[in-house]
Amino acid sequence: GPGILTRTLLNAGVRVVALESNSAFLPKLQSLENSLDGQLKVIYGDFFRLDPLVTGTVKPPALCSNKLFETMGVAAVPWRADVPVKIFVILPQKKERNTLWRLLFALYECSSIYRYGRVELNIFMSEKEYKVLTAKPGEAKAYQALTVLWQVGCEIQLLHMEPWSSFVTNLKNGGLAIPKSMWLPNDHLCLVRLTPQQNLFTGALKPTNSATFIFMVKQCLAKPKSKIADRLTSWSLDNGGKLLRELEIPKNAATRNLFPEDYRRLFEALQNSSMFTETWFHDEVFESVRNIN
Repeated sequence: GPGILTRTLLNAGVRVVALESNSAFLPKLQSLENSLDGQLKVIYGDFFRLDPLVTGTVKPPALCSNKLFETMGVAAVPWRADVPVKIFVILPQKKERNTLWRLLFALYECSSIYRYGRVELNIFMSEKEYKVLTAKPGEAKAYQALTVLWQVGCEIQLLHMEPWSSFVTNLKNGGLAIPKSMWLPNDHLCLVRLTPQQNLFTGALKPTNSATFIFMVKQCLAKPKSKIADRLTSWSLDNGGKLLRELEIPKNAATRNLFPEDYRRLFEALQNSSMFTETWFHDEVFESVRNIN
């Protein structure tokens, strides 16, 4: 874009590291960098091509997070420490959902940017995706696996909503493409802050088993009207009813009526029962992760 966000951050007095994926814009940015006495660092790179799943040399604008953080001078901190860095980014409108899923896997596995701690994301996204991330149990269409997983993983805060009419939206002139939406409102571009929960890994949920948690939630909400008890039965869990009673979850509850924290409690109870040690489940998890990547 025209650099409005970068200029706003610089005017606020913060130190900015700017990733620029278009080499044609680098000379002017580097000229600005040289005039700001260390406040701005410009790197040729694309945030959405961070840590590509390739072997061999990574060619710019793709880049590796370890090189990026080394260049920024940001060291890894423990998960429960303060936020080590704040990232501002505008999601590509055509890849919003895929990008949110990839960031989600990185969050739960503490990989990529999250190897360095609870990195705060300030994301410009469509109102449609914001509504999905903040949906409540029982809301048709909006309450999805993505909802549950982001709400368990992060504190979600809306910072600003800007009408799409504020932007050039004619694709022929290089403007924004407004994502289509049949079921949810989508009249704004939203600036949303996603701050990882400090207590995310204090229980049975760990980076090493988080892919299983993600897959469990995805399976439960693939058919949101189905009963959670039936889902447990499909996993060959004989004492599913007893488990739900212990968790104070109604046996006839539909999967879309469980709160995000209910899914976390259910997963941790299942971990303690050793139910997820079955080979077939781990094979399904591996396939799901591979497909998303």
